[in-house]
Amino acid sequence: MWFDSWSDVFRTMVIGSAAYFSLIAILRFSGKRTLAQLNIFDFVVTVALGSTLATILLTANVSWSEGVAALALLAGLQFLVALLSSRWPALRSVITSQPAVLVWHGELQDGAIAANRLGRSEVLQAIRSSGRGDVSMIAAVVLESNGTLSVISHDQYGDGSAMGDLGRHG
Repeated sequence: MWFDSWSDVFRTMVIGSAAYFSLIAILRFSGKRTLAQLNIFDFVVTVALGSTLATILLTANVSWSEGVAALALLAGLQFLVALLSSRWPALRSVITSQPAVLVWHGELQDGAIAANRLGRSEVLQAIRSSGRGDVSMIAAVVLESNGTLSVISHDQYGDGSAMGDLGRHG
């Protein structure tokens, strides 16, 4: 179908605008954590928010108030899980992955690279992107829980206190 009625188009415009601004307000209220770099839980919530917004926009039998309630529910659950996981490390380990050391004092950790489904070339690219051309100059490359690669050179390593949550490498 190319066109049903102007009232359907008008409904989409009005309800879509209201839902859009409601989503912005909900995300603003729920805090920076909702919009931070994504771990798997954050990604699922983001996709669910987008899907809910699309449903509000395009499904005539879903009212604006029902849609906003669904958006608020998703943002509220994300806030609650983030709050609880910040207080209980056991819950945090279920929701977010642990950082993984991919390079340790100039040596690529092939087992960790493979276990995290990366290639050596991706790790080397991160090192090059940090402005280094020599792996031996690198104290550590860490795959963070949000998927980013942190490159720490020997001159930036200091006392290594930031590595404390990495198990044997801390």
